[in-house]
Amino acid sequence: MHIIEASNLTKVYETGSIKVNALRGVDLSIEKGEMVAVMGPSGCGKTTLLNCLSGIDDVTKGSVIIEGKELTSLDDDAKTLLRARRMGFVFQFYNLLPILNAVENVELPLLLAGVKDDEARHRAEGTLEQVGLGGKGGQRPASLSGGERQRVTIARALVNDPAIIWADEPTGDLDRNTATNIMDLMRRLNRENGQTFVIVTHDAEIGDMCDRTILMQDGEVIDHGKGE
Repeated sequence: MHIIEASNLTKVYETGSIKVNALRGVDLSIEKGEMVAVMGPSGCGKTTLLNCLSGIDDVTKGSVIIEGKELTSLDDDAKTLLRARRMGFVFQFYNLLPILNAVENVELPLLLAGVKDDEARHRAEGTLEQVGLGGKGGQRPASLSGGERQRVTIARALVNDPAIIWADEPTGDLDRNTATNIMDLMRRLNRENGQTFVIVTHDAEIGDMCDRTILMQDGEVIDHGKGE
């Protein structure tokens, strides 16, 4: 079952008279439960692809289908709701709120979605346990290591039980040993929960830990990896 499908996905950025063709007619599909790496040289369109597939960025042309829904036909409110309910996001630089402690950062998406305070706190604490931070919910990001901060970010991405987790260079700010530990964690969560992971990375070792690698160059997919 394809959980993500893109057809003729095209993205053009325009600044005055300058046009940048960031995506050039990308076709791809990702199966439910896959862990996929998107790789390629800097500026090849990896992050743009992730942003267009997840609905963060509008497409210029083409279609994106997520769990059978045509993403490009939804209005902004509907796309925001879909992301809140069915997607989680992990970024290179964590994007944690420094004034909130770990459990407060994790429960924030639930509170914004209207989940009651007690339930949100219970789910946030349980998700921190799941990523190995059960005893650190009261600590603020500044008192956590880089690896621990990224685990908080992963917990925040997982707390709404999403179908898809999008990760943009999730290990880019970490040393090799910590990066491997974070990937081992995501791999375990992928297998235990059956969630789909789409990981943008420049790191070949990270790519090797995924089910397959989608290779990009100049805004195009030039290799869909094994299984295609």
